[in-house]
Amino acid sequence: MARHNLGTVVQFEFTRTVKKRRFWIATLAIPILLALVFVLVFASSSSTQSLSEAQKRQTLAFTYTDASAVIDPAIAKALGGTVEPDPGTAVERVQAGKLNAYFSFPASLEKDPVLVYGTDQGIFKNGTYDAVAKQIVVLSAQEKVGSPELVAAVQGSFSTETQTFKNGVVSGGLETVVPPLLFLVLFYVVIILLANQMLASTLEEKENRVTEMILTTLNPTTLVVGKVISLFMVGALQSIVFAAPMLLGYVFFRDQLNMPNFDLSNLSFQFWPMLVGALLLIGGFILFTGVLVGIGAVMPTAKDASTVFGPVMIMMFIPFYIVTMVVSDPGSLIVQIFTFFPFTAPITAMLRNAFGSLNGVSAVIVIAELFIFGFLALRVAVHLFRYGSIEYSRKLSLRTAFAKRS
Repeated sequence: MARHNLGTVVQFEFTRTVKKRRFWIATLAIPILLALVFVLVFASSSSTQSLSEAQKRQTLAFTYTDASAVIDPAIAKALGGTVEPDPGTAVERVQAGKLNAYFSFPASLEKDPVLVYGTDQGIFKNGTYDAVAKQIVVLSAQEKVGSPELVAAVQGSFSTETQTFKNGVVSGGLETVVPPLLFLVLFYVVIILLANQMLASTLEEKENRVTEMILTTLNPTTLVVGKVISLFMVGALQSIVFAAPMLLGYVFFRDQLNMPNFDLSNLSFQFWPMLVGALLLIGGFILFTGVLVGIGAVMPTAKDASTVFGPVMIMMFIPFYIVTMVVSDPGSLIVQIFTFFPFTAPITAMLRNAFGSLNGVSAVIVIAELFIFGFLALRVAVHLFRYGSIEYSRKLSLRTAFAKRS
């Protein structure tokens, strides 16, 4: 019978939520906005590409003088330059609009700047003058050096290949960090999207004055657990809807939307970090859900509950203030405190798990802590709901609730 009631609660809560118009408005709002952004980016990218191609076909007309003897006339000519026959009046002619641009290369490029004069073409196009002047110097210098190896060495245009080892085996780079971090992203998405629904899940029946009738046919534990399961299902549905446009854009329109070409085949899904990440996600979800459901059971209205809701949510973001220490100095005292304090543990532990600084013992302790405190929070939420369900106009007294026996 209990299983039947639990299934009924889950089905009722899930279908009640997904049938609401405001649920789909809120759920589809972000994908629609993303789609609009993708369309705008696509249109802008096409326009920018056409403009870039047109600019490539154009040459910048300019004259120049070279006191450094570094500039190669052939290179300057290829870029649209000619030697200035009358340097004394070049700046005045540019100012009068009779000359497009004039570059004056000094005797010492190390000590003195290259003087660049040009007609105003707008704040963005004006940067072309400076870019062309620098390109002439760089290409001319490369031509004089005559050695591609020396040019690459001087400019730092060479690559390195790094390989690191951990416990006698080759350790991974970002390809091993990204997969466990997906649990952190999913945790934030689920909690942020469902926080208000978690809070309102026990408030709605109280405000509608129907809790007494519900509790005559349902055990409070079955009701609360059913609500939690339905919330998780709703969160999974919203995550799929939100992720769909991004995945479609990456798979089919990556080049048009200028998305980075990240090779997913290089990702390394290691078993233990992925398992630890999944358990931290589930444990953190149970803990925060239990706390928010408990708050909803104590408070008479959503307005009253919002005063406690804010601080609980803020604790989710506190670990990001020390994210650099989490990555660079995971053994510091503050990181250890955040790792084992229940409300900061999910975020801190998931970060450390992704970056490989969460050892097995610490992982077991944090996971056990989250599940223990999570189920304890749910148990307390059930107890508070049982005695707070009839407190319609005032906040439930915790002393009175815990003084009573279930």
